[in-house]
Amino acid sequence: MPDGWSLGIPATVLFLVAGSFLNVVIFRLPRMLERQWGDEARELLHIAVPARPRFDLVRPGSRCPLCEHPIAPWLNVPLASWIALRGRCRYCGGRISVRYPIVEALAAVLGLVVLQAWGLQWITVGWLLFTWSLLALAFIDLDTHLLPDQITLPLLWGGLVAGVLSDHVTPVDAIAGAALGYGVLWTLYWAFRWVTGREGMGHGDFKLLAAIGAWLGWQALPAVVLIASTLGLAWAVVAILLRTMRRQDPMPFGPFLAAGGWLGLVFREELTLFAFAHV
Repeated sequence: MPDGWSLGIPATVLFLVAGSFLNVVIFRLPRMLERQWGDEARELLHIAVPARPRFDLVRPGSRCPLCEHPIAPWLNVPLASWIALRGRCRYCGGRISVRYPIVEALAAVLGLVVLQAWGLQWITVGWLLFTWSLLALAFIDLDTHLLPDQITLPLLWGGLVAGVLSDHVTPVDAIAGAALGYGVLWTLYWAFRWVTGREGMGHGDFKLLAAIGAWLGWQALPAVVLIASTLGLAWAVVAILLRTMRRQDPMPFGPFLAAGGWLGLVFREELTLFAFAHV
């Protein structure tokens, strides 16, 4: 770490807390959107919208997803609580998904890699937000096949602003990256639809690659798309061989774009040289 253990330990704790919040976003944001869409549909049909308890990223407080018993703060320590309770709810004994500590650990590990690479400077905050946004989007897409605008659009605008305020990419490269990222997948989408009559991907994928292009510049996009396509193809082949997915089943592409975007961040120069050498 840039300043040794004195920085690494508090950073790890902070990043685990960030991972705990990401779990909240991953679980609640899709449900918030479903509730919002249902209310909007009722209003259009002139149906009364039922009164319901507040449900957002803050309220209600943390609770067991099985028995819905509120979780005491001392039982909600990131990573440590899940290990201490052996992955079970203290109140109902039900199993708590291992994915919760996985997200927390990933948020911490990826965050520490970013901190190690860029040290204590303001752009590091941007890279951390970029990293954690990709992580949240990847798991939301795995669960719901959604890439919410509430994350992709702020991520896109954040990349464009960062291109103006910092020197990691030029403003022109950031704008070109956003336009090219959106345009490439938009073109593939319509070409696939024209040939097959089916939709090959969702519009959220366009926005996600545009956001990645804004943060990394257009030069990184060939490597990002190459990594995402390779990982997606490998995932599909394994899933089909294991019979957990059929060939006609839809597959979320967001997690692989997110992986390509983060690897493009950490190994930007190496992957950009490799991609252009093999195009």
